[in-house]
Amino acid sequence: MTNAWKKQTILFLASQTVSLFGSMLVQYAILWHITLETQSGVMMTLSIVCGFLPAFFVSPFAGIWADRYDRKKLIVAADALIALATLTIALLFLGGHDTFWLLFLAMGIRSFGSGVQGPAVNAFLPQIVPADQLLRVNGINGSIQSLITLVSPVASGALMTLVTLDKIFLIDVGTAAIAIVILLFFLKAPAHAKAFHLGQTSYWQDLREGFRYIGGNGFVKRSFIHCAVYFILIAPLAFLTPLQVARSFSPDVWRLTVIEVTFSLGMMAGGLFIAAWGGFSNRLHTIAVSSLVTAGCTFALGWPMSFVVYSVLMGVLGLAMLMFQTPFTVLLQEKVDGDYMGRVFGVLGMLSSSLMPLAMLIFGPLADRIPIERLLVATGILLGIQSVLMFFDTVLFEAGKPFQKAEK
Repeated sequence: MTNAWKKQTILFLASQTVSLFGSMLVQYAILWHITLETQSGVMMTLSIVCGFLPAFFVSPFAGIWADRYDRKKLIVAADALIALATLTIALLFLGGHDTFWLLFLAMGIRSFGSGVQGPAVNAFLPQIVPADQLLRVNGINGSIQSLITLVSPVASGALMTLVTLDKIFLIDVGTAAIAIVILLFFLKAPAHAKAFHLGQTSYWQDLREGFRYIGGNGFVKRSFIHCAVYFILIAPLAFLTPLQVARSFSPDVWRLTVIEVTFSLGMMAGGLFIAAWGGFSNRLHTIAVSSLVTAGCTFALGWPMSFVVYSVLMGVLGLAMLMFQTPFTVLLQEKVDGDYMGRVFGVLGMLSSSLMPLAMLIFGPLADRIPIERLLVATGILLGIQSVLMFFDTVLFEAGKPFQKAEK
């Protein structure tokens, strides 16, 4: 029994890795197909909207479903929905109906499915992983996801030179089927307690209770405030650095590829490092130090430097961001009441899918009026101030102490 959780965790991570790889292949293939065929900013904007809006709107309800129903079956249902939609569109493409609105529909359905999966996956992990192993498992999972992010665009680009888009869709259907088989027939994990007590409250009551829990739980409320500020302030770093590279160095594709690769490698290293080290005894210190490193690198990117130094800083940023994300996720998994876990991660999904794009409504136009370097210096300073404030947040400090039980 001692190692039973390891077997279950390996099976679960394997299913998610296979599923994610297929999804990323299709995601990149769709984006590149739209880019190459239209070369239209409007079409790219439509694809981005279709890729994030459904996840934003479904996230709070997905959180309720993750708290109400068997989370494993919910993950399977989301995978099945995405696979069915992808198969249908692949067949339509094979039949000659290769219109762009079908691609937008595909991205919308996939975004919806991902929005359902996110809270369920994060809430499911504490069911099969011991509390003292959550940081290690989340770190390893983060590294695996970073590796897929690194490999999938290369694989997708290679596939696009060999086969048509509909064939790549079919690959995703196959990987989703493998993930579903693993979850249904090999992963043995009982449903959480609340999944056996359905129908006692309405969806809106569950939603209100979820927001009430977040507002009444000092740790969750304060951490979400910090997280919201963090998402807003890293928007220029996330969206404007490719434009900065094109303006400050040269608009070469290889330069953009290099910064993406170094960032992904940094995230891989961050996941493995946090899994091996475990972080500071108080998780808040790991989160705050990682945020401070992110602030320092963001500030530094606003000053003249060689492209080699710029690329190294992008790698350090990848490492720091993964080391921020992993202990933060683990803290929520450790401290949040299991009955509210899905709804808490659902709201977090709303924040992550909306605040950065919304922040770009301000930072994007500003980048055409003032140098991007000034935006990075300013946001780096503000991130640094926020990081220091986190160190002195007594609520987060108390929550960060190891092995405390969840607040009720």
